Amino acid sequence: MPKIKTNSAAKKRFKITGTGKIKRRRAFHRHILMGKNAKRRRRIGQATMVAESDMSNIKYLLNI
Repeated sequence: MPKIKTNSAAKKRFKITGTGKIKRRRAFHRHILMGKNAKRRRRIGQATMVAESDMSNIKYLLNI
């Protein structure tokens, strides 16, 4: 059986933490930032963890 390839889009977007969780960036931080308040801009600039409900799909794409 051949090895399963890692999804190229997923490996660019997600990182694995030391404890095995998956880190991701938040959306809505590329443009049209003036309409968002400063607190919201700071929050969406930070990374966060992938939700538990999505974890199995991301792990499949990353072959973990």
